[in-house]
Amino acid sequence: MTNTDVRASARRFFAATSREALRLVREALGDEAIVLSNRASAQGVEIVAMVEGEVAQAVAVAERAAEPAASVAPIAPAASAPVAPAMQAAPQAAPAAPIALQPAARPAAPVAESPSAAVPAVAPTASSDAVLNELHSMRGMLEEQLAGALWNDQQRQDPARGRLLRTLLGAGFSARLSRAMLEKLPTGQTYAQGLAFARSELIRAMPVMQDEEALMRQGGVYALMGPTGVGKTTTTAKLAARCVMRFGADKLALVTTDSFRIGAYEQLRIYGQILGVPVYAVKDAADLHLVLQDLQGKHMVLIDTVGMSQRDRALSEQIAMLCNARRPVKRMLLLNATSHGDTLNEVVHAYRQGSDLAGCIFTKVDESTHPGALIDTAIRHRLPVHYVSSGQKVPENLMVADPAQLVDSVFQPRRHQPLFVPPETEMREAPEGTGPSAGELQAQAEADRLRHQYQNLIRAMAHDAQELAGTAASLSGAGIGFDTARRLWRRAGDEHITQQALLQVLAAQAQSEIASGCSRHVLAVYGRVSLRTSEGGDAYACHSSLLLSDRSGLAIAAPNQWLSTAGTRGSMDKRRRAEARQVQWLDAQANGKPVVHLLGRLPSLEALQEWQAQGLRWLARASAVTGVIDAQGGQSYALARLPFDYGDAVAITHRGKPAVRREAHLQVLLRAGPEAAELKPLRCVAVRVMDARTHKILAQHYLLSNLEHEVDAAQLAQWHGWATDAEACLRLMRQGVQLAGGLGEPGDPAMVKRLLVAGQVGTTVWRLMHAQGEWAARARTLLGQLTGRTLRGGQAPSGNQLYLGVTKLFLLLDALGTESTAPTRQLVAVANEA
Repeated sequence: MTNTDVRASARRFFAATSREALRLVREALGDEAIVLSNRASAQGVEIVAMVEGEVAQAVAVAERAAEPAASVAPIAPAASAPVAPAMQAAPQAAPAAPIALQPAARPAAPVAESPSAAVPAVAPTASSDAVLNELHSMRGMLEEQLAGALWNDQQRQDPARGRLLRTLLGAGFSARLSRAMLEKLPTGQTYAQGLAFARSELIRAMPVMQDEEALMRQGGVYALMGPTGVGKTTTTAKLAARCVMRFGADKLALVTTDSFRIGAYEQLRIYGQILGVPVYAVKDAADLHLVLQDLQGKHMVLIDTVGMSQRDRALSEQIAMLCNARRPVKRMLLLNATSHGDTLNEVVHAYRQGSDLAGCIFTKVDESTHPGALIDTAIRHRLPVHYVSSGQKVPENLMVADPAQLVDSVFQPRRHQPLFVPPETEMREAPEGTGPSAGELQAQAEADRLRHQYQNLIRAMAHDAQELAGTAASLSGAGIGFDTARRLWRRAGDEHITQQALLQVLAAQAQSEIASGCSRHVLAVYGRVSLRTSEGGDAYACHSSLLLSDRSGLAIAAPNQWLSTAGTRGSMDKRRRAEARQVQWLDAQANGKPVVHLLGRLPSLEALQEWQAQGLRWLARASAVTGVIDAQGGQSYALARLPFDYGDAVAITHRGKPAVRREAHLQVLLRAGPEAAELKPLRCVAVRVMDARTHKILAQHYLLSNLEHEVDAAQLAQWHGWATDAEACLRLMRQGVQLAGGLGEPGDPAMVKRLLVAGQVGTTVWRLMHAQGEWAARARTLLGQLTGRTLRGGQAPSGNQLYLGVTKLFLLLDALGTESTAPTRQLVAVANEA
């Protein structure tokens, strides 16, 4: 008697591993056995299998049982499907997604219609239903197990391919595009090599606008379309601004069809007023026809359309209105970077009806966590990307699409671990004890990712390792403190390095720089930078100190920084003012040369008396109404009323423009009552800055100092100018603390350490900003490239950009395992490995 119960014919096999279990199946049932299921159990691995002939018998019995149901379409038997036995097909078959395939239904036999009665349908029996359901389940399970086994087998043979697939899926790429790309990947590649291959394939396959200049010259009517909230109006304004900069406001017109959203026309009208461009509102096809007819003389017309969901039935009417206009309208689709890949796919299908799209614009890229979905959509639909919008600023936040830059943004490191994509280590199914731990694998993956990223930086941004190595060597040998800054940056998060040890390193650096960079004095400037904690938002004040060279005015060291709560700003305690502690501390250090304290305001009378007793040297800016007594004539004056005799003009640069400076000096006494009687006479230097051509006064300063005549008035005026310029160096502290890990929260033991490191690195950045020579220009250009920002027309990077570039260079050198004194060939070798 034939057994029709599949469950009774199947046999179970237990073993410690899958390989051992398959061996038992082969020995018991032969090479033609079919594996029905494979799962891990407490005993190890359990495999359910049966002989192929028994499956065929079960199918035949089920088919005969279903034949009496004449009006029901019989199901094709599972055995007729071209499914090869698991053990023979697994090594050759390609990996497939685990899809449960349903057998195709045969067409029902035609039934003759009767005028009196219809042929009644015969319901299948309960037993045949159970058998058929069991067969369907068995076949789906078989296909799923086959696909899973094949994919797992491929991962075991080529684990880098599995890691790459998870990386691409986690970045937002679809499974179809990811697997199609990885099918071309040669076997035996490392993860870094595979990622480089995927990057090059994505760049090659991504369609982009080839020539913006040609698009601008061609002109025409462009309609910006997309779902609600995608940023059509703002993007229209950004495009309008680019057009105005190309060929003027009189060649452009703006049109809006958005009569639904409150204030939509007003928003575009305001942009039009700013740009000097007319704005028209249309409500239907006839209105659009008339407006476009009136705008025949405009070189370009931009239409801001009403936002509609891809499922809105009125969308087809809007598309028809644009497609049927008398003047050809090119439709540009805006794709929201924050949308899911399936949503983007649906949007493209919906907006593509009527006529093909001219291209697309990526919007809200700065808000996206998975930008791969955008690139995936553009590649699959062959939709050229024209522009990328990444912010609200008009027109700065609209850039021409760069395929390499877009692809690289996909693989940028994230600040936070993704919540909705499982980590790689959680997706591995290797038994415990068979390989590295999850933590080790994650650390290795991170190291591989960083190494690959920085190797790409060498090739793509620095062009070759020789240039990078040359820049690193130039910075190391330029005498701007690069090596010290790099060593300190490494220690910013080292909990084993104490604050006191860091202060000793900074003191040694200051002494070395003073010995080589100063002539007779060392200049000290002070400033106050407001900072906030990274999470709680608590306000702090960083009282910064900076040492300058008396020869060049360049920042040479930042030996100490003081942190206080922001509430101490208005404190009446004179000892807690910005300069009080720094002046006393710096003067007590073994600097090797006398310190001249350059102050932004005149100290209090108590401080002046105390400093005079201690022999401190200082130069301070004073208010024009400060009361003084002319030491020669004995008359009282406000500083602005003193009878100055200005000397010859000296050519300088004032706020980036040619200017001249003239100085005058007198000896005065402070007019501060009887308490000032003990103070010695002070030198007053008046500094007047004038336009080089018109001689118009641009600035007037009054300086007071207790320095004797060993320093002339011109030198004092120059020192004051250097101190004013150095205020920008002090402001770099905010950027430095942010890059070093943030200010942290109250009680963070590394908070002050990060301040100290940020201050000293800032001196290196500041000196590089002002360095002269071809090597400095090349270094600034390369560091600007490392930030990923494009500089226009040879524009030099800002201080904050250079600070970011220097820290990226630190990380790059560390990732490549090189020291700053390493020979050039070491970097070249590392780059060639990529």
